Amino acid sequence: MNQDETSSGVAAVTVDLSRVRARDPESLGLFFDRYFDSVHALAARMMGRRELAEDVAQEVFYRILRSIEQLDPARDPRPWIMAITANVCREVWRSRGYRSARVTDPIETHAAALTSSAVTDERRRERQTRVQESLLQLDPDSRLVILLHDYHGFDHAEIAETVGISHAAARKRYSRAIAILAPLLEGLWP
Repeated sequence: MNQDETSSGVAAVTVDLSRVRARDPESLGLFFDRYFDSVHALAARMMGRRELAEDVAQEVFYRILRSIEQLDPARDPRPWIMAITANVCREVWRSRGYRSARVTDPIETHAAALTSSAVTDERRRERQTRVQESLLQLDPDSRLVILLHDYHGFDHAEIAETVGISHAAARKRYSRAIAILAPLLEGLWP
């Protein structure tokens, strides 16, 4: 077990993917711990509801465990994990229960503008709600590209791999989504 330093300066455990693929219980636990927050965060933002994100995350890790032999120990597993997460979200969107019960929760965001001490809690909640509502106005594919890029730090090549499109298509989809979001979020930040 190795440790790497993340951008936040916190040590992150490096998981031995070959042991994960071999279904080693300790490695599977480390794998879950390492990727759960990313899966849950993407699902919460994609679904717009935290309680659904828990169900999605559970289903994602169930599917990962079921198909763990597809994990390539030589490659970064994030695109594979996020693709599974996106697919589970799409299946939930298509379900009748989701469409009939859709509501929005404020989005949790790490943007400095939303966490600034100069911004009141009320204004922060207003911004979070408006961002979440704006994200939910995007089609699911555009929403996924925005969330992977802006909230999970994926570059366009990683998005292309995750979504199964070309690098150019990922860039175009991101640009179009930003063009749609821009007027929706106009005046939100000074």
